[in-house]
Amino acid sequence: MLEVKHMSIKIKDRDIVKDLSFTLGKGDKLAIIGEEGNGKSTLLKGILGICTYAEVTGNIHKKGYQIGYLEQTISKENLSKTGYDFLFVDRNVYHEKVNHLYKCLNVLGLKDDILKQEIHTLSGGEKVKIGVLKLLLDDCDILFLDEPTNDLDLETLKWLENFIKQTEKPILYVSHDESLLANTANQILHLEQINKKTDCRWTLVKMDYDAYIATRLHSIEKQTQVAKAEKREYNKQQEKLRKIMQKVEYQQNTVSRQKPHEAKVLKKKMHSLKAQEKRFDHVSLTQIPDVEEQIHFFFENVELPSRKDILHLKIPFLQVQDKILSKNIELEVRGNAHICIVGKNGVGKSTLLKKMYQELKDRKDIKVGYMPQNYEDILKPEMFVTDFLSFNKSQEEITRARMYLGNMKFTKKEMTGKIKDLSNGTKVKLFFIQFVLDHCNVLILDEPTRNVSPLSNPIIRKVLSEYQGTIISVSHDRKYIQEVTDCVYTLTEEGLVKNNSL
Repeated sequence: MLEVKHMSIKIKDRDIVKDLSFTLGKGDKLAIIGEEGNGKSTLLKGILGICTYAEVTGNIHKKGYQIGYLEQTISKENLSKTGYDFLFVDRNVYHEKVNHLYKCLNVLGLKDDILKQEIHTLSGGEKVKIGVLKLLLDDCDILFLDEPTNDLDLETLKWLENFIKQTEKPILYVSHDESLLANTANQILHLEQINKKTDCRWTLVKMDYDAYIATRLHSIEKQTQVAKAEKREYNKQQEKLRKIMQKVEYQQNTVSRQKPHEAKVLKKKMHSLKAQEKRFDHVSLTQIPDVEEQIHFFFENVELPSRKDILHLKIPFLQVQDKILSKNIELEVRGNAHICIVGKNGVGKSTLLKKMYQELKDRKDIKVGYMPQNYEDILKPEMFVTDFLSFNKSQEEITRARMYLGNMKFTKKEMTGKIKDLSNGTKVKLFFIQFVLDHCNVLILDEPTRNVSPLSNPIIRKVLSEYQGTIISVSHDRKYIQEVTDCVYTLTEEGLVKNNSL
């Protein structure tokens, strides 16, 4: 069992969590949710004792249990290692676990040649898989998973989901995948930044994700209604008192000096009214819930004729360096189609999207927006956020850029800071702001929802489902596929195959 007692985490002058306590025991699947930048990954690192950039206080009791940790991204020092060296620090362990290794490779859909490859040469999904493989081989008592579904293909994602559900090992995990959360979590820890991100709050409940979201929304709606009703009644009573006081004041000013008794009665009445007015200052009203506001964005005047030719793709061989990933790829895209490409990790989905972008980006009759798997392909870390959005733009467009940054809940520090200081989820929102400002009518998106919080993702899906332009995307987010796309293709070693259903 893992026990966390009175834990507080602060980054510089910003509180991430205050006085957090919980236990994690056999069969517990505790999911940490919250908006981007609220400290979910920091909390995992704080409990593990490896958070070097934050002040962490409190007591952590692990009782001799070994914790396995799947990082959100593999650390730089491990990227140059081969799969073999990453998995086995002690080479003698390989011989002890070789049978288990090949069983796990098969389960994860990996070939043994991945052991010879350097980690940096792997696809995003393969990197996640080899991280999961290490956890399985180490046979840890407790698992910490930071965004375990990022870039995983659907087959492995479903395997991971079943693994989390069936294992008795306690799991503490961060995820933005609403389907995974709904199907696996039996406890929720919600981290929030409130009071315009000047304070923090945490909510810990022992219920599934769907129940928590429904309960939370109902509670917020009910409290909001009560608060507004109380405020209306309070204002009504205040207005009534104000009118009475005005009337008495007028009577006081007009009463004749020859009527001292009447003047005395009016003075006493005014005294009573003022005492009543003071009592209003101490009335305790139900407050409108202080919750993190939802993001807000929309595309203006984006439309493409349904018959417009967007893409005619014919690729005999899709390859990276000397390695052929797929062949005989053909795809035609017209008008406002919303297309999603799925497939196993390493088959070349991201490589294919890059080729599509290169083919379309210089077209004069369309405006293309591209979100790559590796954000730094487009976003320069040292560039300021406002410079990225306002490059070659008019003052009016710069003003709109700032408005959208506010609508996407960027803090003042994020707005004026550099791209390198943004969380991955906030970088996704930055891409969408750019697409809106540039009036893009063709979007090429590589896993557009993978780093966005489950609380913001429904809004992004709604906007994209209503988008009147063309979307060509890669995604393994089941809700995204169901709600946004109207056509799904599977990329295989033999080319693109249109799906009738998933």
